[in-house]
Amino acid sequence: MSDWTDVARTDELAPGDYRVVDIDDALIAVFNIDGEYYAIEDVCTHDYETLTGGCIEGDEIVCPRHGARFNIKTGEALTPPAYEPVATLPVRVENGMVQVRDDRWD
Repeated sequence: MSDWTDVARTDELAPGDYRVVDIDDALIAVFNIDGEYYAIEDVCTHDYETLTGGCIEGDEIVCPRHGARFNIKTGEALTPPAYEPVATLPVRVENGMVQVRDDRWD
C-alpha cells in the first residue's frame, strides 16, 4: 500500500488554491474547492500535457493547451478534445496537514 504524502498545511491551501506534488514521478494536483480537498493526476488525457496553469472555474479545470474541461471532483472529461477521465486520488487531512496518496498501483 502506498504512503500518504504531505501537500500543505490547511492554512496554506486556501479555497481556490492548489498545489502540485510529485509522487513516484507522477505529478498530482491537490485542490481546495470550497473547503474540500480533491486530487487529480496533473495530466490532460488528450495530449498528456499538464492541466495546472489552466483556468479553474468552480470545480472544473480547463486544459491550457486545447481547452478540454475536467471535473476536479470526479476526474470526468467534460468537453472534447478529451474523452477519457483524469485519475482521481484520495486526499485526507491529518493533524492540520493535507495529504494525498497514489493508490492506483496498490
